[in-house]
Amino acid sequence: MDSTQLALLGLIVGALIGGAAVGLVVFALRSRDRTRRVTSVEIPDGTDAVLQGMDDAAVVVDASMLVLSASAAAEVFGLRVGGTLASDSLKLLVRGVRTTGVAATETMQLSRGVEPRLVASRASVITPRLTLIVIRDITERERVEQMRRDFVANTSHELKTPVGAVTLLAEAIDSAADDPDQVRHFAGRLTAEALRLGQLTSRIMNLSRLQSADDIAEMRDVAVDEVVTAAIESQGITAEASGITIARGGERGLVVRGDRQILTEAIGNLLANAVAYSPSGAQVGIGVREADDTVEIAVADHGIGIHEDDQQRIFERFYRADQARSRRTGGTGLGLSIVKHAVQRHGGTVELWSRPGRGSTFTIRLPLVRGAEPSAAPKRKSKKSMKAAGARASAKRGAL
Repeated sequence: MDSTQLALLGLIVGALIGGAAVGLVVFALRSRDRTRRVTSVEIPDGTDAVLQGMDDAAVVVDASMLVLSASAAAEVFGLRVGGTLASDSLKLLVRGVRTTGVAATETMQLSRGVEPRLVASRASVITPRLTLIVIRDITERERVEQMRRDFVANTSHELKTPVGAVTLLAEAIDSAADDPDQVRHFAGRLTAEALRLGQLTSRIMNLSRLQSADDIAEMRDVAVDEVVTAAIESQGITAEASGITIARGGERGLVVRGDRQILTEAIGNLLANAVAYSPSGAQVGIGVREADDTVEIAVADHGIGIHEDDQQRIFERFYRADQARSRRTGGTGLGLSIVKHAVQRHGGTVELWSRPGRGSTFTIRLPLVRGAEPSAAPKRKSKKSMKAAGARASAKRGAL
């Protein structure tokens, strides 16, 4: 082998050795990078900015459950950078995700301060040592959904009662066709059940309208005196039949902005409730006063009162503190819910004070309109026609 061949062979061997060395170096660097990715707890670039832009609570934790980055909303759940996950449910979720490598979502309860909240927590793996947790508060959503389910169930139940009664009474009238007295008796009961069904349907529609997103169409300056007078007159026949006096007091000449008919119905509902739950011979009071740019309209009775456990739910649809008495007096269980939503749509609030055996006071607060001229009220009917209308209406109205 001559010198030229030897030189060429040397170059080939050198190239092979050099290539192997380069390959080893590249392999070593890649191995190092893989090791760093597996063991690193460095947060990927941009993670903090993404978390700070989120409305939901979100955190990045390492394998020891240490919080490395957190959104602003995470603070309300006690999750902050440098702290550790305190919730066993969250820890269990993270461990499961780290084991499977597949993102997962679970519904659980977390504390927001001292308040328990229902949340949907989703965990997903970012790196072998880092896990992202996103926490969405679904408490309100679930509450609304439960109210919707209750509303559908209660509406179905409430409608079945008068519909069933109407069917049975119609059959009874047919069977008693040869007995005029029985026919009149059953016809009277049939009319009462039909009126009850109509009242329930009307109140469901009114409540639905008040809960809709549409603005109230007939907003104008309304004299509180006219609203209170109309509400008292709407319950006058019922109160007189029960031996109950409605006394009015307080300031005059105050004006609010709203729909006269809706406000009259709301106050009338409170008066109907007060009359229904007061003993015969008692007095129901309604007072009006100005306080801090608001008009307060209070309806007070000395009736049976409402237990403290029921006071938190009394404005819910179909909720009755006294089921037997409410059904006996023809109540729909929607009156106070209508009051609450009617007042809220007018930018006001309604509050309750009550003690069992001492009575109840419902106070409506509405924004006061100063220096306004209330719109003209509808022409008042004659006393005779009002009595006739009241007598017809008394059969339709029941307590709440």
